[in-house]
Amino acid sequence: MTGTYGVYVICADMRSSLRLHPMTETIRLSAVQAAPRLFDKQASLELACDWIAQAAKDRPDVIAFGESWLPGYPFFIDSPLSPVWWDAAAELLANGARLDGPEVSTLKKAAKQARADLVIGINELDPQTEATLYCTLLFISRDGELLNRHRKLKPTHHERSVWGDGDAKGLHPVQRDWGRLSGLNCWEHNAVLPGYSLMAQGVDVHVAAWPGREPETAPEEPVWARQLLLSRAFASQAGAWVICSAGLRMEDHVPERFRELYLFDHNGATAIIDPRGEIVAGPLTGEEGILTVDADLSLARKCKVASDPAGHYSRPDLFRLEVAGREIYPGERG
Repeated sequence: MTGTYGVYVICADMRSSLRLHPMTETIRLSAVQAAPRLFDKQASLELACDWIAQAAKDRPDVIAFGESWLPGYPFFIDSPLSPVWWDAAAELLANGARLDGPEVSTLKKAAKQARADLVIGINELDPQTEATLYCTLLFISRDGELLNRHRKLKPTHHERSVWGDGDAKGLHPVQRDWGRLSGLNCWEHNAVLPGYSLMAQGVDVHVAAWPGREPETAPEEPVWARQLLLSRAFASQAGAWVICSAGLRMEDHVPERFRELYLFDHNGATAIIDPRGEIVAGPLTGEEGILTVDADLSLARKCKVASDPAGHYSRPDLFRLEVAGREIYPGERG
């Protein structure tokens, strides 16, 4: 399927062994949409490694997974409290992954074998108490090094019952040889300032990680992801390529013992979005697969020329941005 500006898409059943570079400043982006093995971090880890190896056949520069992918989004949070609810919460905690644990070490090896930067969401276990989980996005280099970890700053609504508040330590892009890579979890894109703080530091490719719920029509409740809307908005505002990387969870993915807590599908809707805010791959809905796009970085520069929200399209005489006591804008100008 051919998109605009020399961008094309390779889905899971259309993979090619060739890596094409129609433009000299082209990098390849891959988004994995797959169901983890809920409440089973070891089985989910093995699945992640399989998908990473599968995506690596197309030789991407970046491979991205959805929010809290290892070992899955806590779908049960929207259900009424019950003994089964507490069982599910305790089991998710028992399957949390420490940054210094074997799961992250395995992901480092998988990224190194794939020769691709890996961005993946995990339920991170607090290393001191081992009694709190964080919704954490990992950035692992193609050399197998942990580049960054970003903990979701404020879990949304019922998520606060299972995830602790994050911090600003990971709220920065990572420098790669082709440009800067950043990422946020879900409704951090709705909070405005987390996204703006990344834009103020310069972003070329951004991973917008979501649990994966894009209804066909807007529901009546005020809290739902709006993942395509917010991912497209970030792309347009930042002048950056965005991997809208979503999770997948249907009813048959839920273990029988927790089936009574199941309320709705997470149907995916993974997409890749160009710096104009246009969807050039996907959305992939209701099935597993890989979206792959060759992203022209010169298009990002053209869009930044039109609007740099922390640069020429700003008013530093009126606004300042300070993150955890550190002035990002305009104080860090050279």
